[in-house]
Amino acid sequence: MLHKSGMIFDSAQTIVVGHLSNKIRITVMGDGVIDRDKGLSASIRIVNPRKLTKQQFVDYGTATAEMLDLLAACYCHGVSMCITGATSSGKTTLIKMLNGLLTPTQGTILINGRPVGIETKAHVAYLPDRTYLAGNQKIVNILEYFCDFYADFSRERAIGMLQGLGIDPAAKMNTLSKGTKEKVQLILVMSRNADLYVLDEPIAGVDPAARDYILRTIVNNYDPSATVLISTHLIGDVEQVLDEVIFMRYGHLVLYTSVDNIREQHGKSVDAYFREVFAC
Repeated sequence: MLHKSGMIFDSAQTIVVGHLSNKIRITVMGDGVIDRDKGLSASIRIVNPRKLTKQQFVDYGTATAEMLDLLAACYCHGVSMCITGATSSGKTTLIKMLNGLLTPTQGTILINGRPVGIETKAHVAYLPDRTYLAGNQKIVNILEYFCDFYADFSRERAIGMLQGLGIDPAAKMNTLSKGTKEKVQLILVMSRNADLYVLDEPIAGVDPAARDYILRTIVNNYDPSATVLISTHLIGDVEQVLDEVIFMRYGHLVLYTSVDNIREQHGKSVDAYFREVFAC
């Protein structure tokens, strides 16, 4: 098939695309895209000049809505993404599944090509939507715990951020205000060199100045090759740092697109478009 399509496939080209005949396209992927021991992966399909919608695929019986949602929600490295939706739309449920705290009733979640489990936890930095640190613990002891537990945790980076905020590492968590506790938790998360940062409502319940600090902390401290996934209702505050957005409703994908697409196609900010889509 490679010879017939006139394709050249070697280690310098891990993905090649060609045509077997008129309107029949072949795509081949090899080492560098899939596991070396899996060999090659090839896709052959008829090229249809029409643009089909998701509903047409479902109506024709080509795929289910759930299958298309799974294909649509593929996260790429180096992307800052926001999950948003009305209350009870499933944002926190999805985040808990990404972290292995809940098990999906159907479908599959893969992180770096692996099912969610012990191995993927080493690559995911998770900020929950509530305080989880013991009140009688000192910050410095928590730093030591994170150093022992996460191989990618940078104590130096954490100390630097604490000093920048004037937070005493010797302070106990129960002596801190709610906003300061949230900042400490964010510092712990962003001091890891993770592949995926999952932040559940990181700016909820804090004043505007604190929100600005939190967003600067996220932008300035994550690995540019990593993915940042933010769940929030406060879209207007985070829109400036986003590449892509996901709208959810009742556990289903409503929209997955880039921020630029919303602005270009609808002539609105993400916040304004969200208000239109989820208007009561």
